[in-house]
Amino acid sequence: MRNLPTTCPSCDSQLAVARLVCPECGTAVEGSFGLSVLAALPTEDQRFIVDFVKSSGSLKEMARLLGVSYPTVRNRLDEIIARMRAAEEEEPT
Repeated sequence: MRNLPTTCPSCDSQLAVARLVCPECGTAVEGSFGLSVLAALPTEDQRFIVDFVKSSGSLKEMARLLGVSYPTVRNRLDEIIARMRAAEEEEPT
């Protein structure tokens, strides 16, 4: 299955989900649904977060898995946190 696109290919605005379909029974739900903060992140950031959770939140373990230094992992995590905060600020209330 392909990754969910999150930005418009024409104007780069954030996309909204319009239709959800059950692959088992074919039931469809239509409307305008926003993306979660995690789903709105680039695929690379989502993978980092999954690996981070699987490593029990250990930056030391992440550094070992990625073959980079602890400060590099810390900086990467800080960048992702900043993107998540920015995405939360863009969410309608």
